[in-house]
Amino acid sequence: MKTSFLVITLTLLFLWYLSFSATRLDRLHHRVETSWANLDGLLQRRAAVALELAHSEMADPASSLLLTAAAYQAREAQISVRSQAESGLSGALGLLQNDLVDEIHPAEAALLKELSELTEKIRVAISFHVDAVTRTRLVRQKLIFRVFRLAGRAPLPVTYEFEDDVL
Repeated sequence: MKTSFLVITLTLLFLWYLSFSATRLDRLHHRVETSWANLDGLLQRRAAVALELAHSEMADPASSLLLTAAAYQAREAQISVRSQAESGLSGALGLLQNDLVDEIHPAEAALLKELSELTEKIRVAISFHVDAVTRTRLVRQKLIFRVFRLAGRAPLPVTYEFEDDVL
């Protein structure tokens, strides 16, 4: 009787641990998705600000064309080519900021300030996303998560090349 009680208790404890672990992994995956959604929103906003800068009087026609193309590519890029598009937009914005004229209208100065603030927010969002992906991958590598397939069919989270760029 004591042996069966012990076996049942240990089985219930083990099942509770598996349930707790699966819930923890689910929260980590949710954190990855949330951090990506935040980062994606900031990147979309950066592309919108880049388009506004491209259509302002601050950019010469060649820079405007280059920035417009890069911004549209970044906004509409599929996930497989998103890294290249975001890196291209970062490069185009860098070129524009190097070619700035001395006289800037207040509206364009506000856009540049917003772009600067967005860049800082993007850096923070990238660090949050990379941290979330790293923690999730570390947990998923543990033996118990692999043996009991606690991740289910959730894809393994990944980071993208542009997250390593200095935006």
